[in-house]
Amino acid sequence: MFESLSDKLHAVFKKLRGQSTLTETNITEAMSEIRRALLEADVNLAVADAFIESVRNECVGREVIRSVTPGQQVVKIVNDQLVELLGGGAAELVLDRKPTVIMLVGLHGSGKTTTAGKLSRLLARERGKKVMLVAGDVYRPAAIDQLEFIGREIGVSVWAERTSVNVPAIATDAVASARAEGYDVVIIDTAGRLQIDESMVQELVRIRQAVQADEVLLVADSALGQEAVSVAEHFHRALTLSGFILTKLDGDARGGAALSIRKVTGCPVKFVGSGEKMDALEVFYPERMASRILGMGDVVSLVEKAAQTIDEEEAKALQEKIRKSQFDYNDFLGQLRQLSRFGGMESVLKFLPGGRQIADAMSGVDPKHFARMEAIILSMTPAERANPDLIDFSRRKRIARGSGVPVEQVSALAKQFDTMRKMMKSNGLIGRMMARGGLPGEPAGPTSLGAWLNAPAPLTKKEQEKKKKKAKQQKKDRAKQRRNKR
Repeated sequence: MFESLSDKLHAVFKKLRGQSTLTETNITEAMSEIRRALLEADVNLAVADAFIESVRNECVGREVIRSVTPGQQVVKIVNDQLVELLGGGAAELVLDRKPTVIMLVGLHGSGKTTTAGKLSRLLARERGKKVMLVAGDVYRPAAIDQLEFIGREIGVSVWAERTSVNVPAIATDAVASARAEGYDVVIIDTAGRLQIDESMVQELVRIRQAVQADEVLLVADSALGQEAVSVAEHFHRALTLSGFILTKLDGDARGGAALSIRKVTGCPVKFVGSGEKMDALEVFYPERMASRILGMGDVVSLVEKAAQTIDEEEAKALQEKIRKSQFDYNDFLGQLRQLSRFGGMESVLKFLPGGRQIADAMSGVDPKHFARMEAIILSMTPAERANPDLIDFSRRKRIARGSGVPVEQVSALAKQFDTMRKMMKSNGLIGRMMARGGLPGEPAGPTSLGAWLNAPAPLTKKEQEKKKKKAKQQKKDRAKQRRNKR
């Protein structure tokens, strides 16, 4: 999401580089291109025009700060206006009442039930709240079963009444039970429709009135674009929404909904979902999203994600082993798995300034590299993993058979690991290597871990022979062409 918009904005800023001043001419041209980029990203027309006007007013007539190029100046202005457009700052949930009642509403297929589970997990694990989920979708087949399955997965209780279709009464009973049992938050998963209809909206109004909901959050599919904005307006008029949760930000949506929905309705985006896993929900920070859109990275979110993913005691123990030159394949395997919890190297890179371009350059890399590395290490005996020096050529052949890769790839990993072990005496974890594409103190190059991951798997003997024959034939063809020209 936002990748196309980000690329187009980057191209606009690039054109402004080298200009000595911001003039009416170059600003008008740049604003025209930015407006076109916003409209192609499915941003609401009125929102796009208002945004361009505010940026133009900031740019025209402003002197370029000494030592700062016009391109950088416009980036700063666009960034500030994007942050304002997206809401200015993070919008927190109102959790003053006990129990706080949160209603999730939206169209069918927007991801309400999954989002209910994600929000429950976030409130329970990260904020220490006792949460109850309420199965308010009594129409969709297996909706209650799905919510109960999610509840078991994340360890949250689910209130369901399978014999009733009176959703306001079900919600009222659930809130009363939650109050009696000391729950902090009640999250009601309501029914959706393929399109907005009056009966659906009226049922939601009755539920809200029955439980006096503190938060009414619209779960909106980012891929809907302009339609998401019209849906948001309709729900807001009927229910007076308190905020939005945008789902499927990891998809190929153009991002127009995220940029338009706050301005059109006046309600903030409170959370964004970016995957199917239960931990794939995060607080929406306008300044961080603006930074990502402009290709400036989001290091703060990366650090927060690292804090949740990395075990501090494990990290300290690993640093001690590195200091004592005791780093072995067990530690290497642990670091690979830790990186996979981040979502892989590409996921890490996209949080870094300019990292998306690097990640895009890696798009042709075989995504099974990490799996192969893990398979190689798991094919070693415990003694071999603990003492890498035991691994001679005969053992490498056995490991290759066990992991299903060519022996050359086992040898390449062994050589890389040996180089890594020597270099890691200084400091640093594989996370640092990944961030810079090489080993600590080592320039990124053919011996770096990043280069090893980027390298194609070694060719088999049959493939090598085929490659040689092809090269020989190409040489003959070129010679024939030269003779024919004479």
